[in-house]
Amino acid sequence: QVQLVESGGGLVQAGGSLRLSCAASGSIFSIDVMRWYRQAPGNQRELVAGIISGGSTIYAGAVKGRFTISRDNADNTAYLQMNSLKPEDTAVYYCNAVVYSGRYYSTRTRGDYWGQGTQVTVSS
Repeated sequence: QVQLVESGGGLVQAGGSLRLSCAASGSIFSIDVMRWYRQAPGNQRELVAGIISGGSTIYAGAVKGRFTISRDNADNTAYLQMNSLKPEDTAVYYCNAVVYSGRYYSTRTRGDYWGQGTQVTVSS
């Protein structure tokens, strides 16, 4: 099994910054892609940013230029640096990872895992 634990959420004023962390642990051979999603009350969960093991990234248009996703492959951790925060960024932020488990190729499995979420609140 694999666990994802997010941290770094909180309350910040508009224009401020926060850095979220997502630490993966458990039965991990490799992590393919790590993503951050967010869900505001009454809204569907939406993709914020993603990063593959090679370092290529994607961003939602609403956060491009303000948010930066990164990862530390040695520590199985992903980060989301959020700058110039706006009230509309208020949401629960979730970490998602596609993880390969198993030492041997013949028995390796692929799983899609989610963290428990961390609240980000931006006041105006």
